[in-house]
Amino acid sequence: MTTALAPDTTLTAADRCDKCGAQAYVRVRLITGELHFCAHHAKQFEPKLKTVAVEITDETARLVEN
Repeated sequence: MTTALAPDTTLTAADRCDKCGAQAYVRVRLITGELHFCAHHAKQFEPKLKTVAVEITDETARLVEN
């Protein structure tokens, strides 16, 4: 069975970190759903997330001003 994922959308200010409530810049898709993380918590949990994630969308580059 193949499951189609919804098209990627940019995280917005309404998307909050599931750990601390700060603005989320990383979306982690799991088999059973998804999690959002701020840059700090995404980095903290990165080793474990990489082992369980179906897909990781990292938008932390948006934090750097040009």
